[in-house]
Amino acid sequence: MARDHIPGSIEPGGGRLRVAVIGGGITGLAAAFELSGPPDDPGDPDAPEVVLFEEAPALGGKLRSAVVGGRVVDTGPDGFLARRPELSRLCRELGVERRLVGPGATGAAVYSRGRLRSLPAGLALGIPTRLGPLARSGVLGPAGLIRAALDMAEIGRPALAHVAPPDGPPPEDEAIGAIVTRRLGRQVAERLADPLIGGIHAGSVDDMSAAAVFPALLGAARSGGSLMRGLRSPVAAARREPPSSPAVFATLRDGMASLAEHLAGVLTARGVKIATDCRVESLERDRSGWVVATGAGENPVHFDGLVIAVPAWEASRLVRSHHAAMASMLSSIEYSSVAVVTMVLDDDAMPRSLRGTGFLVPASAGRLVTACTWLDAKWPHLRRSRTRLLRASAGRYGDLRHTSLDDRALVDTLLEDLRTTSGLSGRPLDLAVTRWPDAFPQYRPGHISLVEQIEAAAAELPHLAVAGAAYHGVGVPACVGDGRAAARRVLGSLRSARGVDQALGEASR
Repeated sequence: MARDHIPGSIEPGGGRLRVAVIGGGITGLAAAFELSGPPDDPGDPDAPEVVLFEEAPALGGKLRSAVVGGRVVDTGPDGFLARRPELSRLCRELGVERRLVGPGATGAAVYSRGRLRSLPAGLALGIPTRLGPLARSGVLGPAGLIRAALDMAEIGRPALAHVAPPDGPPPEDEAIGAIVTRRLGRQVAERLADPLIGGIHAGSVDDMSAAAVFPALLGAARSGGSLMRGLRSPVAAARREPPSSPAVFATLRDGMASLAEHLAGVLTARGVKIATDCRVESLERDRSGWVVATGAGENPVHFDGLVIAVPAWEASRLVRSHHAAMASMLSSIEYSSVAVVTMVLDDDAMPRSLRGTGFLVPASAGRLVTACTWLDAKWPHLRRSRTRLLRASAGRYGDLRHTSLDDRALVDTLLEDLRTTSGLSGRPLDLAVTRWPDAFPQYRPGHISLVEQIEAAAAELPHLAVAGAAYHGVGVPACVGDGRAAARRVLGSLRSARGVDQALGEASR
């Protein structure tokens, strides 16, 4: 998309409010959508003038695609959790809900004890809730299974006093890995919890916030009794869903990356000015708002409000001269890097025994590959005759081996791991390598408190909000919801201030 012309500086205080959105990923696009008017009234005269700045040449952030084997394939998120309402609602508002499709396969496997083993039924986000399916899966060895069984018998369960400070209440947060290891044993933490929960964040459950990532686990751990029994309620509720209920996961038939294109079209029609390939160099304050300076040769522009929808380290750079404490908190959020190889193989290269949507590989296995998805089994509209489409991932927090490999070495190493773990053979007929440096924010214990402090600091600055994957969730629906919520905070602040100004003006007459 060509860079739009950004209007020059204007004197504050006249006409429509003007709001800048910094960041053109899905969070920033959702914020601009919320700012630019209600979906049933795109010509709302009270809607502010909105300008969106994106440093990259294209919009969408991690919503990116490539042509592999003659088909358009997502190289970022390939789907979303459909039971979270934020993205499904946005698709309805955009008029693209008919393009949503569900998966064609269910279930996955984990590489454990030398081979792929189906994940046991009844998992609650990677935590087993029933002993029978866990035993039949073969994921745990005998000692690990006995250790997990102690939870069902409530033998050796530590009282809350044993995990709380001796002179105070239990901590508000704890690492997921610590809870699972203490209650179910290390094998469950390493072979189930870490591949599933850690895989979502490209991190480790050993330093991942339970309160932020899996609050039900924290609640079950504190409620007393068996942890597995305590986690059964949400699993049972999901089993009771009627057949007509929507699929757990969904994607757009023309790819998740197309969502950015749909949004950009709607925003342009609403009059939102979009500037791609345009880095925001600095933010300055003026008497009623903000002045945005870019590196694109444009004059600095006044804005009444700001939504900052960029990674935490970049947000830190932008606010440092205005709120040092906020900048320090933002810079404390760490990120992990990953690489993704999407490839087409001959149909004969894939063993017939492989089922489901793919498999996970625990960090304890020592392999470079962290996960592999059978893309054309998961999303049948991607299937072509005589070939198979799959995606292999590498990289997690603390494992940067993939960054030292060039593309060829990365592909060769992943192929060797796939041969060992799943029995795949052959060489790719076509492939795409996508690298995502510093892409996954890590939610450490205490993350919720940290985000509350960051948002409180942002509220101390005039008409400013931050949003993105670093705060309230890494999935696309969470980012959509966070962007729209940030836009509402800025609009509310601006309209409240304008109302006060008008009241004072009337009182002075």
